[in-house]
Amino acid sequence: MFKKVVLIIFIFVLSLFSFIGLTFGLDIKVDSDKVNKIKKEISDYRGEIEELRQEEEIYEEKIKKARQDATTLENEIYVLETEIAKKQTEIKRKNKEIESQNLIVENIQEKILKQEKILQQHKDQLKELIRVLNVYDQKQPLGILFLESSLSGVLNQLRYLDTLHSEIDNSLTLSQEIKKGLEEHENTLRKELADLIDLKKELKNSQLDLKRQKQTKELVLNQTRGIEWRFQSLLADVIRDRQAIENEIQQLEKKARKEIAAKKEKIAQKLMEEEGRVIFSWPVPNTTITASFHDPDYPFKDWLGEHSAIDIRAKQGTNIRAPAAGYVARAKYGGMGYSYIMLIHNDEFSTIYGHVSQILVEEGEYVKRGDVIAKSGGMPGTPGAGRFSTGPHLHFGVRLNGVPVNPEDYLL
Repeated sequence: MFKKVVLIIFIFVLSLFSFIGLTFGLDIKVDSDKVNKIKKEISDYRGEIEELRQEEEIYEEKIKKARQDATTLENEIYVLETEIAKKQTEIKRKNKEIESQNLIVENIQEKILKQEKILQQHKDQLKELIRVLNVYDQKQPLGILFLESSLSGVLNQLRYLDTLHSEIDNSLTLSQEIKKGLEEHENTLRKELADLIDLKKELKNSQLDLKRQKQTKELVLNQTRGIEWRFQSLLADVIRDRQAIENEIQQLEKKARKEIAAKKEKIAQKLMEEEGRVIFSWPVPNTTITASFHDPDYPFKDWLGEHSAIDIRAKQGTNIRAPAAGYVARAKYGGMGYSYIMLIHNDEFSTIYGHVSQILVEEGEYVKRGDVIAKSGGMPGTPGAGRFSTGPHLHFGVRLNGVPVNPEDYLL
């Protein structure tokens, strides 16, 4: 009787293996079909993305060529319009990249669901195998010997027992491999989700850049009224104002350092003792840079030369804090023109804060790291913004021994 029961159980277990194997095969086929479909969609997106990249490169070549020509209103408007078209293409590309990344994430999530399902099936299989094995465990080998009428029957029972042990070992091994694969998929998913978040941030920044470029075009047209001689007059004024500010900064830095040297015991010693080697904290809470140091896409590069600072996104009226201890060398309020502050730090560094809407320190004042020195500005037509600010931001410059350097290299 026992032999018949065990044989029935064994046949059931074998049938269970066959059924699960068939189910796994069907799952893999279904999964493969879906994966192949997603792969094709991703491949299509990559083709579209590459076409958009090539379109951006064509626009870039047009911009470079136009910048080699004489600076005229017509040419400047053409450059601005081409930059806008390039940025619009870039936004299309980033949208495609996000859609493609969403598919990649979906594909990995689908694989994780399948792996979890298969793992659960293996757990159920293992549970059943252990239950059957318990039936054998209730009978010792000696008991099997007495229950069987022949030696071949005993050997068959022992083979069944070996088979069960082997299947349990195989199922445990396979379950461990599935768990390992599941962990790898989950790690990949986290990475791809992080990339997706980065792409969305890039898209948002590109959309803000496009808005700025459109504002720049409108600003130029509004100030020139579309007349060439007005444009040339404005260009001359802007170049003259910039040079005057640059000369003023250079002279002020030299003057301020002489004054610091004369008051060494009161100011210079404080700077050296409190700061030592200067590392700057961010002057405003936001750390999004809208125009980098020597930014190739800076809209006024053709007129004013290289952008020798960084522009940091900041809402109008945001607190500007001293990024390190310093001596206020200049706190210039320009009315409806350009307002800025200059700080001197130890023996090497100075910093500039442009487009400020409100100045909260006085020249000659000593400030500590974190002290509020001004309110940010930059909104067109507001005090301190100057002629060519296209939106709220902070113009932040760093100078090393009087020479502009990339602030990002010194920000912590």
